[in-house]
Amino acid sequence: MAGILQQLRTAPYEPTGSGTIANALPMPIMLLSSKQEVLYANPAAEQFFDTGLTILRKQTLSDLLAQHSPLFQLVEQAAARNASAAERDIDLSTPRHGERVADVTVTPVPDPEGAMLLTFQERSLAQRMDRQLMSRSAVRSMHGMAAVLAHEIKNPLAGIRGAAQLIEEALAPDEREMTQLIIAESDRIRTLIDRMESFGDTRAFARHPVNIHEVLDRVRKVAESGFARGVTIIENFDPSLPPVSGDRDQLIQVFLNLVRNASDALPEAGGEITLTTGYRPGVKFGAGLAGERVSLPLEVTVRDNGSGVPQDLMPHIFDPFVTTKVRGSGLGLALVAKIVGDHGGVIECDSVPGRTMFRVLLPKARAEDI
Repeated sequence: MAGILQQLRTAPYEPTGSGTIANALPMPIMLLSSKQEVLYANPAAEQFFDTGLTILRKQTLSDLLAQHSPLFQLVEQAAARNASAAERDIDLSTPRHGERVADVTVTPVPDPEGAMLLTFQERSLAQRMDRQLMSRSAVRSMHGMAAVLAHEIKNPLAGIRGAAQLIEEALAPDEREMTQLIIAESDRIRTLIDRMESFGDTRAFARHPVNIHEVLDRVRKVAESGFARGVTIIENFDPSLPPVSGDRDQLIQVFLNLVRNASDALPEAGGEITLTTGYRPGVKFGAGLAGERVSLPLEVTVRDNGSGVPQDLMPHIFDPFVTTKVRGSGLGLALVAKIVGDHGGVIECDSVPGRTMFRVLLPKARAEDI
């Protein structure tokens, strides 16, 4: 390993060596010593810090960042745990470079020298503000439609629920699973509509520990019995996942919308939807205008092998009334973004032709949620 470090130090001046791959990578990469001295920086890092490698090697991390940058704490955290640590939207603003943020991962190098490998993924300030204001924008846009939607949906919904109850009375107890599902979903939709009627209300809802796997299991059953009948739904769950802090019915609505969107994008044959959960203890996010950083360790992804989202729509994917469906309203993902934001979480979308993935990061349950 010491040999690799030596190669990284000299890699920019050699045609071969371990640094060759790093030099070709588009994201900034930097290697620090245990004293936070710069040992190596690839060309992308030189451009990121607007400083050549010769000068960088004479500097420490404190020479490159503001005095109270949260990156120092992230490096210390990775060193203390001897494990990778990552944070989203770290403020790397300096008088020289202006305002900017980046996702940063710090990885200890298993070497006696205690080196740390830093990778940066820059995000514009506009992207950060868009995410912070996304839920508020969805609330304002949907507030005007809430009363109309409630009136148009509640009446037929009551009829659907009543019909299901009548059918259930004629069935044997062991044949009532589907009617009970219809009644339960009708009640959940009614509750959702009641909340939509006060969409402009930002009052906090009651939080409880929620088993996210039970939420996803309900979503799968609803999907397989209806709009996703015949679609392969794969579950890749982390069984040790702790409870989520939130509202069960609202979380069902989030993932039901995401699975429905995935189903609509699938090809006629061979369509697959993969639900994955995982625990990412090192992931933090700058939430709110105050800049406080919160831990969002619970990750849920919904991935499909459909046609993908057009790239021109990606920046607006969570805006109200934006849709790729001929008869779509464009409200589903706006509502998803609002609910995830209300839970203190983050949602992202990554899409290329043949694959779309929605990634939801949520906080784990707190002692006061119990």
